[in-house]
Amino acid sequence: MKEITPQEVQQRLENGENLNLIDVREVDEVQAGHIPGITHIPLGSLESRTHELDKTKPYIMVCRSGGRSGKATEYLQSQGFDATNMNGGMLKWEGKVE
Repeated sequence: MKEITPQEVQQRLENGENLNLIDVREVDEVQAGHIPGITHIPLGSLESRTHELDKTKPYIMVCRSGGRSGKATEYLQSQGFDATNMNGGMLKWEGKVE
């Protein structure tokens, strides 16, 4: 499974890269604070919402600590998507939050 650190994600965003971040946490967790510009798809809804994603784009999966986003990354990779897990999740995020 491909992984990226929260620091690498933050650096790429600060460099102006347009990243496709998918936050797989629950609604209340996302409302409490999330990375600006994310797409919110709770892990339990991912399978029924994969049609919303584009197989030509790379995705970075985000959750609280990296566990749920790891499951999401493995699922998307099994479906032919280019997905990367943000290892450490929001617990390790030091960048901006909304």
